[in-house]
Parts: sequence; C-alpha cells; structure tokens
Amino acid sequence: MIEVRIYNVDGAEAGRIEVDEAWFGGEVNMEVLRQAVRRHEANQRQGTVGTKGRGQVQGSSKKIFAQKHTGRARAGTIRSPKRRGGGVTFHKSTRDFSLQMPKKVRRQALNSALLARMLASEVVVIDGLAPEQPKTQVVAKALKAIGVERTCLLTTQAKDEVLYKSARNLPRTRVRPVTELTAYDVLWPNRVVFTKPAFEAMLESRKN
Repeated sequence: MIEVRIYNVDGAEAGRIEVDEAWFGGEVNMEVLRQAVRRHEANQRQGTVGTKGRGQVQGSSKKIFAQKHTGRARAGTIRSPKRRGGGVTFHKSTRDFSLQMPKKVRRQALNSALLARMLASEVVVIDGLAPEQPKTQVVAKALKAIGVERTCLLTTQAKDEVLYKSARNLPRTRVRPVTELTAYDVLWPNRVVFTKPAFEAMLESRKN
C-alpha cells in the first residue's frame, strides 16, 4: 500500500490516504510510458512547413543552352536549384507527424504514470483549496506552504474556472481536470498536486 499525504492550505498535514498499487496495474510499464510521451511530442509538431522543389516551380523544362562549345558552364533547366527562382534543393513538404494509441493503452500509460509518481512520493493532496473569486495570491501561498517550488500540475475534480484563473498566471504551473489527465501531464511536473475531491474521484474510478 502507498500512503499519500494530505495537507491543508496552510501546509499542515491533515491526514493520509492509502492507495493500493493494484488499482493502477500493480507495476509501472516503462514501455507504455515511452510510447505515450513519444505520441504526445509527435502530436505537438505542426508539420505545416513547405517549399517547392524543381518539379513544382513554374518554368520550361528545356535546356537553357547547348552543353558544349559555348564557353560557359553547363546548365540545365531554368528550374534548377542553382538558379534564382528555381526549386529548393531537398525541399520540405507538409507532413502529418501524429501518432495514434488505443484508448486502453492510453489509460494504462496514465495509470503507470500516476503509480510512478506516487511511488516516488511526488503526489500531494491539498484540502480546502477553493477560492471564491480568482485570486492568484491565494493559490501561490497554498502551493508554497506545501513545498511546491518548481513545476506543478494542479488537478481539479471538474473544470473549475475560478481556480483556473487563479493559477494560470503562476509560472510553470498547469491546471487540469482529473478527467482530462494524460500520462505526459503527470510526468511533466516536479510535483503533482490534487485537490482532495479530485484525488478521491480518481481513486473511485480505479477501484471499479
């Protein structure tokens, strides 16, 4: 069993939650995690760059002048990459870099990522973080109190507009609803912070 600490917004420990490793597959699957990270990074590539090769630019394909007996260097067509207005050597073309992954494998990768972070004691639960109006200072103070100093993923139970607006200006901090988490989201930060309702909802979905 894994014990995950619960803190209040003042940084005082408010209890612990026991987590069974079997709820998350029992072990960390490094190969699935590698595939998930590779898929995420590949899907971030736009692939919209494009230049024209010698076969795509306008111009005659006729040889400009005779090969020999002109006293000039030999030359091909006007579309040659050596000439102004000609095609680009090794031209780039638009390309789709996206990779696919089955839904079950994506879920397995997310479970492995969560299990790896919990085994490393890098998952923290915070109780009582529910500002009534957008206030960056409230969230910043709470995160500092629980020891978050570097990158942080703040996970909520559902889309919380107030909490999102309160945390979006914090450097190196991302806010995600628990239903939209991906393996990359969990692996990216130095600390994964769950609100208590979000962590309980996540555990409940794994138990069934």
